[in-house]
Amino acid sequence: MRIVGSIALFLVLSSFASGADEPKGTVVKLDGLSSTTPADWKSEKPLTRLRSYQFRLPGSKGSTDAEVYIFPNLTNTVPQNFTRYKEMFVPPEGKSVEDISKEAQIKVGKSTVDVLDVEGTWLYKERPFDPKSKQETRPNSRVIFVIFSNDDGTYLIRLSGPAATVTAHAKPFYDWIKAFK
Repeated sequence: MRIVGSIALFLVLSSFASGADEPKGTVVKLDGLSSTTPADWKSEKPLTRLRSYQFRLPGSKGSTDAEVYIFPNLTNTVPQNFTRYKEMFVPPEGKSVEDISKEAQIKVGKSTVDVLDVEGTWLYKERPFDPKSKQETRPNSRVIFVIFSNDDGTYLIRLSGPAATVTAHAKPFYDWIKAFK
C-alpha cells in the first residue's frame, strides 16, 4: 500500500514540477483583443516609438534570427499598402513580383486579417519613409505582412527575416494571429 501511495505522490509532485518551469510567451493586446506569443519569441524593446511590440525569433539551422513587430495606426488601404510592400522586392529574372507573392484574407473573431507573403530579394530599409535611411539588399528573404483591422484600429504585424527562418516560424505565427480573441 505504501508503494502505491509513494507512486501517486511522485506523479502529483512531478506534474507540478514539469508545469512550473515551462517558458511562457508574451501577451500581446490589440485594443480589446489579445493573444499569447509562442514561448521562444524573445520580447525586445521596440526599435522605434512607432512600434508597439517587437520580438526576436530564433534562427533555423544555418540562418539568422527573424523579427516580428507590430505597428499600430496603419494608414492607407490594404491594396495601397500591399502594392508598396511588393515594391520592396526584386523578383528573380523571368518572374514578376506577383509570382513570388501570395495574398489571403482570413477572419479572426470580428476582425478582418489581410495577409501578404513575399519571398525573394528584399530591398530593406530600417525606416522606409526616411530618405536618409540606407537601403540594404537582402537576398533569400521572406516577409509576411499582416494587416489586422478591427473597429478600434488597423495594425501592421510583420514577420521578416531569412526565408528558412521565416518558413520555420510561419505556422506558429499564423496560429498566434488566429488566436486573437
